[in-house]
Amino acid sequence: MHLTDKKGNKTKLLLTPGNHDISNAIGYHRLMMPLTDKASLIGIYNLMIQPSVTKTENNFNYSVDKIHYSKNIGGIHLVFVDAWPDSSERVWMEKDLQSVSISTPVFLFTHSMPDVEARFFVNPNGDHSINEKDKFENLVTEGFKDGRSVEDKAIIEQRALASFIKIHSNIKAYFHGHSNYTEYYNWTGPDQNISLPCFRADSPMKGRYSSKDETKLAFELITIDTEKKIMTVRECLWNANPSNSSANDLNWGVSINTSLQ
Repeated sequence: MHLTDKKGNKTKLLLTPGNHDISNAIGYHRLMMPLTDKASLIGIYNLMIQPSVTKTENNFNYSVDKIHYSKNIGGIHLVFVDAWPDSSERVWMEKDLQSVSISTPVFLFTHSMPDVEARFFVNPNGDHSINEKDKFENLVTEGFKDGRSVEDKAIIEQRALASFIKIHSNIKAYFHGHSNYTEYYNWTGPDQNISLPCFRADSPMKGRYSSKDETKLAFELITIDTEKKIMTVRECLWNANPSNSSANDLNWGVSINTSLQ
């Protein structure tokens, strides 16, 4: 990377793992070659957590070595968690938020949307393993409580997250990927008793729409008015004219303002 901040330092990367990083490390219900590869997950862990003892193939254990951390930037508390804020991640978040003023806006960054799929949870069947029959992926450490099939809805788990959001009313935004495309919406929870602004990001590798139409490739540009406490999220279409390499390919798409009060 060659981007720099206003002081001339390299632009910081703040990363969270995706479901493929995790599945590569712990295995998948379809055959992979090799069966596991921890490289990307270990790389993200060492870069973001910066442990006193560097993690390697031999000492990295995903069940305990979680990629969760927080940063205070410009009066905003940024929280980064693993694949989805399950019960174990919320225990860590609870401790982290104890030192954050209720007047400080909190942004949550994770891989999955809040209405998480059942397959993310630990297999409730048999020996709880990742296997071709059950198709659970064990991406988080919480066991699935709503049923026995990946086709079941994760209502109990979503309800617990919604309760956490209600208690911590200064959580003002939720950023995620998964089933990637640009989407701005309010998550109301399974009981429609909250309203959490959510922002879904596209993917340059497997976007739902941009994989078929490269002119829809996008990233999000986030700007914050710290005095008025208003956040603006703008869709930046960065390959709007792929047939003309000399053209200015950047165009603005959807834009939305969100109050952080």
